[in-house]
Amino acid sequence: MDENQTIRTIIVYKNYFREFFEKQRDKVKDKIIWTFDLIEAIPKVPETYLKHIEGTDGLYEIRVQLGSDIFRIFCFFDEGQLVVLANGFQKKTQKTPQKEINKALKIKEEYENEK
Repeated sequence: MDENQTIRTIIVYKNYFREFFEKQRDKVKDKIIWTFDLIEAIPKVPETYLKHIEGTDGLYEIRVQLGSDIFRIFCFFDEGQLVVLANGFQKKTQKTPQKEINKALKIKEEYENEK
């Protein structure tokens, strides 16, 4: 397989993700980018890195862990292989906060309405 070939393309929608990303320290940014590269490159992404959020219509979380710090970046698919980034946050509890899920669902709806 050609190393430059991607299976999926990740795009940023508006500034929701960018605002989260810019606040992170360099090591976290590097790990996020590494995870994005993995998601773009491999056919079947393990749930360790990309998981569907139960009870939602097509909302996924990209999972990034660096040491004991855990981050989640919500995303959804558009036209199959286009991954659209929504919001991100640092996870402090076992369960993903409903507030963050609701925010991501609003972003997804906004994106779909603008298409």
